[in-house]
Amino acid sequence: MREDAQSLDIRDVTANWVNAEVLQRQIDERIKALADLSHTPLFFGRLDYLHAPGADRAEGAEGEQFYIGRRHVHDGDGDPMVIDWRAPVSQPFYRASKKDPMDVALRRRFGYTGGELTAYEDEHLSDPEEVARTSALLQQEIERPRVGPMRDIVATIQPEQDEIVRSGLAGSVCVQGGPGTGKTAVGLHRVAYLLYAHRERLARTGTLVIGPNKSFLHYIEQVLPALGELEVKQATVDDLVAQGTQVEVRGTDDSAAAVIKGDARMAEVLRRALRSHITEPTEGVVVVRGSRRWRVPSYELQDIVRELAARDMRYGAAREALPRRIAHAVLVQMERAGEAPDDRVQDSVARNTAVKAAVKAVWPAVDPAKLVLRLLSDAEFLAEHAEGLLDEAEQKAILWQKPARSVRSAKWSAADAVLIDEVGDLVERTHSLGHVVLDEAQDLSPMQYRAVGRRATTGSVTVLGDLAQGTTPWATRSWGEALAHLGKADAVVEELTAGFRVPTDVITYASRLLPHIAPGLAPVKSVRENPGQFEVRAVTGDAEIVDACRRALENEGSVGLIAADARCEGLGAALGEAGLAYLSPGEETTAESRLTLVPASLAKGLEYDYVVLDEPGAIVAGEPDGRTGLRRLYVALTRAVSGLVVVHCAPLPGELGRV
Repeated sequence: MREDAQSLDIRDVTANWVNAEVLQRQIDERIKALADLSHTPLFFGRLDYLHAPGADRAEGAEGEQFYIGRRHVHDGDGDPMVIDWRAPVSQPFYRASKKDPMDVALRRRFGYTGGELTAYEDEHLSDPEEVARTSALLQQEIERPRVGPMRDIVATIQPEQDEIVRSGLAGSVCVQGGPGTGKTAVGLHRVAYLLYAHRERLARTGTLVIGPNKSFLHYIEQVLPALGELEVKQATVDDLVAQGTQVEVRGTDDSAAAVIKGDARMAEVLRRALRSHITEPTEGVVVVRGSRRWRVPSYELQDIVRELAARDMRYGAAREALPRRIAHAVLVQMERAGEAPDDRVQDSVARNTAVKAAVKAVWPAVDPAKLVLRLLSDAEFLAEHAEGLLDEAEQKAILWQKPARSVRSAKWSAADAVLIDEVGDLVERTHSLGHVVLDEAQDLSPMQYRAVGRRATTGSVTVLGDLAQGTTPWATRSWGEALAHLGKADAVVEELTAGFRVPTDVITYASRLLPHIAPGLAPVKSVRENPGQFEVRAVTGDAEIVDACRRALENEGSVGLIAADARCEGLGAALGEAGLAYLSPGEETTAESRLTLVPASLAKGLEYDYVVLDEPGAIVAGEPDGRTGLRRLYVALTRAVSGLVVVHCAPLPGELGRV
């Protein structure tokens, strides 16, 4: 298929060089999408149907055999050899069971080692005498060591996951999933499915995956290309607002200020501040055309301004409409005087100097960054527009102690940039995408939710998160509240409770924290047959922690040393003195370099075969409050795929109980 695309000759089929360039680019993208991926087999399963799909079973039409893979493959005659996993005919591979075989006689799974076919396993779904059993290949694939970036789960998608993946584009979905339930993978595979089912529409409107940080995005960036999808963009919320606001984030807020700036009440404060620039006209407008003078009296001008202000329009759109409304009033007078003005006359009147001056005075242009700068620098201006919304203490908390002289010199924080983005949308509508995936959503503030939501006003979203893993002072308390801020209150909330990544002993230990951090959530139940390696070990110093890492490296797979941020520098020095090379989060593990030193604040969303968790008490103490600290610890405890060793000199947090 790739050779066919490379051999295409377009010299005689294009009308001009522009068409040739466009067509050649499409061919190049097709060739790129057909590239071989090392260690990624094209097919992983087979379905033998009892009857031909769509045929009347009474006719006894003989069933067909389909190989299921990551992408469609056809032979030289165009006949399919491998069916894309997203096609309807592939769905029974994920959902068929002994109770509901979905007309499938046999389901075959293939096992690979380094890209080489090494095993296969058959399930005779229509045979009443065969006992249903857990797939050994499925278990092996789930427990396979994780070296390198996140890989797709296309061969191991479970029925409850597949239902979410294949849900329609029109509806938004929120997935609540504990550690290791595959919610991130479900979100990424949902994007791949939607691009398959609605490719032309999403090609026009665009898709976006939003993650919590650069390390996380780097970790997941190979999943969609492995499924043949190369055009999906990835970003953090900070990236999005930076693109929209064009301000440089150089400052930070304390937690109190960040919480208030992220509160949804700030949206109304900003709206009031913006609308305060609209003033009621006190004088009329006189338009001179040739020897005639046409006057729009102040009361009529006031009616026009009030009508525009009362409408649900963007500030900028209403400002652009104002001169045309004034020009229309002039044209009405001209028609009454017996003239016959046309659209060109109306355009000319709208561009008249007197009309422009009136618009500038009544409805001035507003720079979003300058508005937020004034709001955070001018106590009286803030008090005027925050009245009844923020109390004096809250207003004082967000005011800058040293006001900046200009937008460029201001030390904007990430929360400030979100405020500027909000004003920008009040002035001019933000471009909406067709579908947005928002991962680790529980850590967003209401204002950040609004920033994401306005980028999907005409599209749908897939929200992924775990309320128990919220580690910011403004962490989401309920998905209903979060979805309302996102503008998707009607989204369906799905819960995943089957754990595929974290071993039974590890998730059971971590779940001791759930009653203290998220009492209403059901604990994750691991479906893995291997309970995993688990140990809590008291140590006397860094040398023993290094030794624990050395022992973990004796196993196959990646190793993560997770520690409180304040302890990472010292542990890094200890590893260096011991001759153990280590990576930073986001750097890709290899067979030669498998140890990563992970600050607890960056552990979310990452996974390692073996984890050495340093000083749980220090992780808890490193957060502004105990509950947030316990949630950070819960995240750190649940990064292991095969084994976890907890090492500590200080006493363990009491919430973990006795081992």
